[in-house]
Amino acid sequence: MSYPEPRYLGDGGESSAVLRPAGTPPDLDIGASDAGRVHSGTRVTYLGTGGTTNGAFGLYRWEMGAEPSGPMPHFHRTITESFYILSGTVRLHDGTGWKDTVPGDFLFVPEGGVHGFRNESGEPASMLLLFTPGAPREGYFEELAEIAASGRTPSEEEWADIYGRHDQYMV
Repeated sequence: MSYPEPRYLGDGGESSAVLRPAGTPPDLDIGASDAGRVHSGTRVTYLGTGGTTNGAFGLYRWEMGAEPSGPMPHFHRTITESFYILSGTVRLHDGTGWKDTVPGDFLFVPEGGVHGFRNESGEPASMLLLFTPGAPREGYFEELAEIAASGRTPSEEEWADIYGRHDQYMV
């Protein structure tokens, strides 16, 4: 294995780093959120999108409330997906079955690898999701948030269209 071809061809480097301070609010709420109570939906923080990383990767903090949530087994044709558990217990599907994972556990899924994740613990849980290369996953997440906020139930044909546009193939 070797380093890829250079993408930066300048001589002296440049000031181009982007810092996202820890106190920055999440970018997206998916599902219910009740004032004064524990958040019951999912909060998504766009740490690094394909757009901000020049297509290198997409990194998202995924904070799930206590209510069950997360996608069933699926795969992607064009992107890898990795999971790093930060807090709580997250059920990850590794292509062979569901595994309960805890902080510090890591799962890498190559293109075509069947996977899924669920919070079924009854307690909040959080993880980092990493996609390579940096696909525009925020569009998919934002569609899910709009569906949850509207309360509508897409038909099978609508789900097939949504999944097809976002490289998501349910199994």
